Order: sequence, then C-alpha cells, then structure tokens
Amino acid sequence: MAGSRPVVTMTGISKFFPGVRALHNVDFRLFPGEVHALMGENGAGKSTLIKVLTGVYDIDAGSITLAGEQISFTGPRQAAAAGVSTVYQEVNLCTNLSVAENIFIGREPRRLGAVRWREMRRRARALLVRLDLDIDVSAPLASYSLAVQQMVAIARAIDVRARVLILDEPTSSLDAGEVAQLFRIMRQLRDEGIAILFVTHFLDQVYGIADRITVLRNGTLVGEYRTEELPQFSLVEKMIGKELDALERLDEQPKRPVAAQSAGTPLVETSDLGRKGAVAPFSLRIHSGEVVGLAGLLGSGRTEVARLLFGADRADGGHLVVDGGRTFLRTPAQAIDRGIGFCSENRRAEGIVPELSVRENMILAMQAARGWARPIPRRRQDELVERYVRALRIRPANPDAPVRDLSGGNQQKVLLARWLITEPRLLILDEPTRGIDIGAKAEIQKLVVELSDGGTAVLFISAELEEVLRLSHRVAVMRDRTMVAQLDNDDALDADRVMQTIASGTHRVEVDR
Repeated sequence: MAGSRPVVTMTGISKFFPGVRALHNVDFRLFPGEVHALMGENGAGKSTLIKVLTGVYDIDAGSITLAGEQISFTGPRQAAAAGVSTVYQEVNLCTNLSVAENIFIGREPRRLGAVRWREMRRRARALLVRLDLDIDVSAPLASYSLAVQQMVAIARAIDVRARVLILDEPTSSLDAGEVAQLFRIMRQLRDEGIAILFVTHFLDQVYGIADRITVLRNGTLVGEYRTEELPQFSLVEKMIGKELDALERLDEQPKRPVAAQSAGTPLVETSDLGRKGAVAPFSLRIHSGEVVGLAGLLGSGRTEVARLLFGADRADGGHLVVDGGRTFLRTPAQAIDRGIGFCSENRRAEGIVPELSVRENMILAMQAARGWARPIPRRRQDELVERYVRALRIRPANPDAPVRDLSGGNQQKVLLARWLITEPRLLILDEPTRGIDIGAKAEIQKLVVELSDGGTAVLFISAELEEVLRLSHRVAVMRDRTMVAQLDNDDALDADRVMQTIASGTHRVEVDR
C-alpha cells in the first residue's frame, strides 16, 4: 500500500434499524494509493457501511476519522466537499443535461452570476482526457452508453479533489472491454494516491484489481486480508460462513443435458416476431420444462426479445403462438393471464414498488392476476411470503420491512419471488443473478433447474456465458439486435463457440437438431 497511515479509519461501527442489526462493532481501514474490495453477501452490511461513511446514516456507536481527524458528515455533499466521493451502481446523473453540465452541476464556473459555458466545457474535456475518454461534452449524457455515463460520474467525483473514491458495483452493467477500461482508470487514480473502495460481486474482478479485501457477514467484520494471501475459495467460505463444498461449487456444476421435451408442440412459439428499431424478426420455440438461454453482448437485443414475449412492447410484425393457438399480447396483463412471468433486469424502474413492504411487493403479480376484487387471504400471503423469504434467503427476513430498505441484491430476490409465487408456465428471467452474491447465485441456479424439472419453461438471459451454458438446454445467440443462431447445448457447445458465433456477424439462424 502506498501510504503507511490510513486515510479512513472506522472503529467499532454499529448501526441499527427497527428490528434489524445492520452493523455491529465493525472496524474498517482504507489506505491512500490502494484499491480495497469490500466483500460480503447481499445484506452483509456493505451498503450500510458506505452510507455511514458518507453521512447518509448516523452511527449508533463507533467513530470515523478522515486523515487523522474525527468526522461525522451530515450527508454525501459534505462528504464530497471533504474529499470522499461515491459513484453508485445506478448512476445518479441527469441524462437530459449535457456531459459538461453533469460534471459541474451545482459547481458551474460563473462570472457575475452567469455560467461560463466555454470554461465549463474546456474543464470537462480536460477531466475526461485524464480518463482516456474523448467525447463531445456538449452532447446530452443520454446519447452515450452506460459505460460512458459511469466514466462521467467518476470524472465528477475526482474533480472535487477526492481523496477517497467509492465505487459501488460499477461494473454490473459493463461488458469485458468496458471493465478493462474502467480498471485502467482505477489503476491510474490509485497510482496518483487516491484511495479506492471497490464493491462488486465478481470475484475475478476482485483478484484482478484489489490490493486488499475486507469481508463482512451478517453485519459483522470477518476480517481484513491482503488479496494475494486469500485464495478465492477461502474468500467465498468467509463470505457465506460455511465450507464451499456445501454449496456445490458453481464451476463444477455439470451442463444440462439437451431436453427431451424439445420435441412435440412448443408451449410458446414465435414466427418472424419483431419490432422496428428494437429487434429484427425472429422465430423461437420454447417447450415446457425447457431452459432456453439467450446469449449476446450488451445491447444485442436480448431484453428486447424478452419484452416482446411478455407484451411489455408491442410487436409490429410476425405472430406469437401459445399452446398451439395464435395470440396477440398487447399488455403484460395478457401475458400473465397466459402463464407468462417476466423478471426484469431493471429492478428500480420496472420492478420494485419502493413504498410497499416486502410482502406487498411479493404478492403483487399474483394479486393482479386474481383481480383486486378478490384479495389474497392474509394466511395464504403469510405462507407464500415465508416460503420464498426462506428459499431465497432474503435479508432481513422481515416481510413487513419497506422493500426500499433492502440491498439491491435482496430487492432482486423479492422480484424473483413475486413471479415464482404465480407459478408461471413460462418464466422469463433477465439477468436474475446480476448483483447477487455467490451463495444466492448458486441457489437461484438450482431453483431454475428445479423449475425446469417440474415442467416450467424458462427463458434465461445472462451476460455470463458460463452461467447460460450451465443452465440451458438450448442457446439462442443475439448480435446487433438479430437472432443469429439457435444451438443445442450438447458436449460440443462451449463459450468459445458461442463467442465465435457472436463475433462472426453472419445473420442466419442455425438450429442444431
């Protein structure tokens, strides 16, 4: 580590919410010129520790020092002014404003009260050049990818003379090339003496960038370790509090055999279904008990396929057949009536209702299917909610807690439970394990297998090819919003072949039979 004295020291930190012990007697150190990974399962206390440090939450016990001085921030703005800046997983910027305006919002260079626009754009360009990013800073932020928006958020953070940069799940929506670019920037900032607190669920990324690791479990400190001294399996065991063998190692789970159900009448079949500007016409069959994986790079059209099948977007060509009968899905309600469920990757905008409790969020789809005139009896609600809180290890295990108070990963589990409760015949899962810790990821993958074995059809979307191959009977490959191949997941199919198919650019459909 570059600095021998920590820039941040947190000692004996405790934080309680009604009925929940979020943190208990946690110590944490962060040194200048290092990347420090904060690891733990969803609900372990990572987000709470960050919010305590940045003044979002007051602490119930303990102390915090910054550069040797005891501090107690009243909020993120005061923390940023002191040099502690945070970039969250869901970038909190104004996409309708320009890049330059986002970087300097609230801190615009002025003369006699008027914004000096030319000066602001010049300074914005200089900041982004420092991050190896050459873009038009006068263009709206919405015109750039999420990866570029992430870099803009980092540029804003370091412009306030950050001594500490907190990156909370910054890579969850980035592809491999974008992650590599981000890591180059992180190393550059580390070498300049900035202390970087890095939160992620991707273990390979931790071992590719982090100098040290702190592990939390159930709101308590497990330990602080040099990365090279902590083997990956040991890290997982410390995170979950049990031997890794008890989980069935994810990388040792065998691939699914090609489904025998792939013959006969499909549960769902599309013929040249498409939507202009979203996804080219595609034909796809999904049988009962079959898991069809959807593979492709970010922006390849995977989510657009899912939204058409769920009626969230209307097709402008082709048709859809369910149970052998042609149908038109103009709304999600019509899809639910036909036994189709959709767990969106965008849990904030299309999933959770933050003002409602965990219980109310879970039963939402089932209640909508029954109609609001036929409320679900409270005893039945309790049975269903208790079952899935336990099965998915949702923390805190309090069905009456506001869902907004849960970590992002636990909110994702609540959404998954919402659709499992409806017992769908086709369940569309769009990135169901993104932002989920390794223990929960294994459980969700096992759940997908159990659903398939029980006769449920699953359309499974994931940016992790190994996960798609592990769970799917067949893999449909997307490129440039076009379905270019459908491949049986037999012994000859591996990640290299899927990547070659994606890279080939040959717009054709290969159906292995």
